[in-house]
Amino acid sequence: MADILNNPKGRRDYHILETFEAGIVLHGTEVKSLRAGKGQISDAFARVEKDEAWLYNAHIDEYAFGNIQNHAPKAPRKLLLHRSEIRKLHEFAAVKGNALVPLSFFWKNGKVKVLLGVGTGKEAHDKREDIKKRDSEREMKRAMMHSRKGR
Repeated sequence: MADILNNPKGRRDYHILETFEAGIVLHGTEVKSLRAGKGQISDAFARVEKDEAWLYNAHIDEYAFGNIQNHAPKAPRKLLLHRSEIRKLHEFAAVKGNALVPLSFFWKNGKVKVLLGVGTGKEAHDKREDIKKRDSEREMKRAMMHSRKGR
């Protein structure tokens, strides 16, 4: 699984409750742009509408060598999921405070896939606790490495 794009805001701003792997409908120039790493999904979100899942605000740059049939950078894109998964997503999204957030785009068997997370928003104090935990883990690793070097 080679990541194409990551959403740094996804895990920072949301408690991820469950993740889903979804396919995505893309045009040829969109795939070529993604191969070049040209895109961002930090402001993207998903919705379930009429028993279909859609990804909004995912920006995939226009292909540099494209022609007049180039894609629109911020067009809504259909997500490919099983009907039961779409129902689950719809139930999760119906709860107030839950959001459907794309966490990453990645390659799987030559196809672009989306890791979609269902999360609840973090409060400011939750973010501070995460930062404290990360810093303490980093300090412990440094101390361990320093003690190993002293031998």
